[in-house]
Amino acid sequence: MDTIASFFSFITTPVAWVIVQFHKLYGAIFGPDTGWAWGLSIVSLVVLIRICLIPLFVKQIKATRGMQTLQPEMKKIQERYKNDKQRQSEEMMKLYKETGTNPLSSCLPILAQSPFFFALYHVLNSIASNKTVGSVIDEKLLASAQQAHIFGAPLAAKFMDSAEKVASLDATLLNVRIVTAVMIIMMSLSQFFTQRQLMTKNVDMTVKTPFMQQQKMLMYVFPVMFAVFGINFPVGVLVYWLTTNVWTMGQQMYVIRQNPTPGSKAQAAYLERLQSKLTRSEGAKMRKGERNIVKAIVAKGRDRNDIERKFINGLSKAGLGAQTDGLVAKSDTAVAVAEGDESGAAGGTPKRQQPKRQSKSQRQSGTAQAQPTQSDSDAKTSLQKSGDEPKDSVSKAKSTGAKPGTGTGSGTGNRSKAKSGQRKGPQRPKHPSKK
Repeated sequence: MDTIASFFSFITTPVAWVIVQFHKLYGAIFGPDTGWAWGLSIVSLVVLIRICLIPLFVKQIKATRGMQTLQPEMKKIQERYKNDKQRQSEEMMKLYKETGTNPLSSCLPILAQSPFFFALYHVLNSIASNKTVGSVIDEKLLASAQQAHIFGAPLAAKFMDSAEKVASLDATLLNVRIVTAVMIIMMSLSQFFTQRQLMTKNVDMTVKTPFMQQQKMLMYVFPVMFAVFGINFPVGVLVYWLTTNVWTMGQQMYVIRQNPTPGSKAQAAYLERLQSKLTRSEGAKMRKGERNIVKAIVAKGRDRNDIERKFINGLSKAGLGAQTDGLVAKSDTAVAVAEGDESGAAGGTPKRQQPKRQSKSQRQSGTAQAQPTQSDSDAKTSLQKSGDEPKDSVSKAKSTGAKPGTGTGSGTGNRSKAKSGQRKGPQRPKHPSKK
């Protein structure tokens, strides 16, 4: 660790100078030799560095989302060229170039922080070894830093220090180990919560790729690494790393809340809040970030996910319409669709509706009402037949003295006079063998 810290010694003097400037400010409030003055100086150094790294953090977010979007395509390339690693690498680089994605962009904030981290480690190690840091931390400031204690633990003490070294810094070994152990646990838990927040809330759950498994593995590996390395960090470095973890957690929480990944649980919660806000204000109050998100959703068209479709439909039911520029305003078309108007939004075209399904009892009762009874049909048939008899047959019946409608001789009227045991109507001829 000392070799690595000495490699970044070129930035040690600027880091020490920043700490001294903050120490002057806090020393005037809490006293120059107190742990609050030196501890808050380190915290302020972290805040200053992280503010300068915000553009890199934005690039990290974009790179991470770009990698998540490319996961299906990357998986296809891996399956297609699983036996040709060189061609697989070439296709991967081609995909990165076409989409403008850089896998290393997600590591930029950590890589950019490393020189400041090791420079701070070198400064605190020099304080513990009773060495000045150039002309910035002279003997007077060195003695002040050695007297500074954070909750009873010296600023330059480590968990693995011996009792003699801790005693030389005017502290007890038990107190140093308790304070450093608590800070290491807090540092590991903050790292775990940050990674878990990213995995559970801001990941597209519709895509299952090896990238998600890698992130899940890192969620458990990083806290263990921090715990192992933390026992060799001075208290001041633990303050630095705990502060930067808390900053990362808060910064990521803000990004997840305000600009979530499409298809994630965070997007569902964000669009639900945005829909409620736009419904209350009728789309009058929108921030620039909200307009950009709505604009992106409208531009997707048919490629919207289920969460985004639900958001657009919710606006339509409230009588609002999302426009291509991201603004949301009242829309007559949205009102017509929400109220179920058959004219709809297609210029008066009637909306096709499916017939309502009836139960079995309803279908049976409807059939019974639609079909006439057998007696009614027989009566109607007999009336039609009697009414349709020709007048000639009536006059002929009068002249012969027979009743109308009855047959004479072997006519059709004899069909009703069947023999006993013989059924009425036309008979089927018997088989020749039975004659």
